[in-house]
Amino acid sequence: MTELVHGNADPRLRKVVAALALNIESGAELGASIAVDLDGETLLDVWGGHADAGRNREWSRDTIVNVWSLTKTVTNLAALVLVDRGLLDVHAPVANYWPEFGVNGKEGVLVRHVMSHTSGVSGWDQPWNPEDVYDLERATHQLATQAPWWKPGTASGYHDQSLGHLVGELVRRVSGKSLTEFVRTELAEPLGADFQIGARESDYERIAEIVPPPPTDFDVNELAPDDPMRKTFSSTIMDASEANKVHWRRSELGAANGHGNARSVARMLSPLSRAGEVNGVRLLRPSTIDLIFEEQARNVDLVLGIPVRWGIGYGLPEPATLPYIPDEKIAFWGGWGGSMVLAHPERGLTISYVMNKMADGLIGSDRSEAYITAIYDALGRS
Repeated sequence: MTELVHGNADPRLRKVVAALALNIESGAELGASIAVDLDGETLLDVWGGHADAGRNREWSRDTIVNVWSLTKTVTNLAALVLVDRGLLDVHAPVANYWPEFGVNGKEGVLVRHVMSHTSGVSGWDQPWNPEDVYDLERATHQLATQAPWWKPGTASGYHDQSLGHLVGELVRRVSGKSLTEFVRTELAEPLGADFQIGARESDYERIAEIVPPPPTDFDVNELAPDDPMRKTFSSTIMDASEANKVHWRRSELGAANGHGNARSVARMLSPLSRAGEVNGVRLLRPSTIDLIFEEQARNVDLVLGIPVRWGIGYGLPEPATLPYIPDEKIAFWGGWGGSMVLAHPERGLTISYVMNKMADGLIGSDRSEAYITAIYDALGRS
C-alpha cells in the first residue's frame, strides 16, 4: 500500500491502487474505497483519503457513505430473493400483491416493469413537495393512485426515487417486513455485509460527509411541462447535501439512501456473480439470476436522456453510454456522483467503488471509468 491508500491488494491490481492514490493526492477524490471479489477471493479491498470536507477525519476501514442509486441494486436484490422463494413473480401484475396500485391505467403494470424503470411511474404528480418523499406512507400512497406518465412497458424512464417506494412496498406486502428490515435480516446479516437502508444513529460518527457535485447550468424547468424528465426530477430531492442530514438517514429511501462501503457493496452483490451462493449462504438460484439478463428496454431513457439498456432490476452494458463496461453478461448500476457496482457472473467477478466527493452526472464518472478500466486491464478481458 501507499501513504495515501490502505488495505490489501493483489499485485495485479497495483495500478488501481496507484490511480486511487493519485486522485486523492490531486484532490480529485476526497475519500473513497474500492473492492474486487473474484470467486470469493478478495483481490482488492482498499480505502483512503478523508471522510469530511474539512479533512479532519480519515476515511478508515469501516467508514461508510451514502451510496445514492447503488441502493437500487440492493432493493431489487431483495425483490429477487422473494422471487426465488416463490413469493413474487416478475411477470405478474403489481396489483396482485398491492391491489390499491391497480388503478388509473396501472392495472397491467407488471413487477418487472417497476424493477426495470418501465412502469411509467417515475415520480410524483404535482403539486408535490419533494421532501414529502420522507413520508413513506404518503409518498407510496400517491404513487399507487396516480396514472402512469407513458404506456407501461414501452420505454424506460429512470425511477430516480420512486423505485425505492414501489419495490419497497412490494417487499413489505409480500414479506411482512419493511424494506429496511428485510435488507438487514435477510441480506446484510446473513452475508456479513456492513450495509443498511438509511443509517442507525449509532453509526453516524463513521459516515463520510457527502460533498455535492459542481453546480450545473441545466434547468429542468426549461423542459416541456409534460416531459418525463422534468416531471421526475422536479418531484424528487436534487440537493445532495440532504444526505448529510439526520432526517435523510432516518428515512427509508430504497432508491437513494443505502449506506455502506465498497467492501459491503461488493459482498451484497456478489451472489449475482457467484451463482447465488456466498460463504454457504444461498440467496438465489441460477435461474433467478438469469431473469436479470432478460432485456426489458433499450432506448434513450425518457428521464436520463441517454441510451440505457435495462434488464430486470439492473442496467446491462450499453456501449453507446458506458464503453468501458465490457459488452458481456454484466449487471451493474451507478450512484449519483460516480459510485459503481458491477456483477459479472461468467467470471465470478464483482467490482465496487464508492466515494464522498461527487462528480458530475448520475451514472459513472471519469474516476469510476479509470478504476474499472484498470481492473479489467489487469485481470484480462474476454
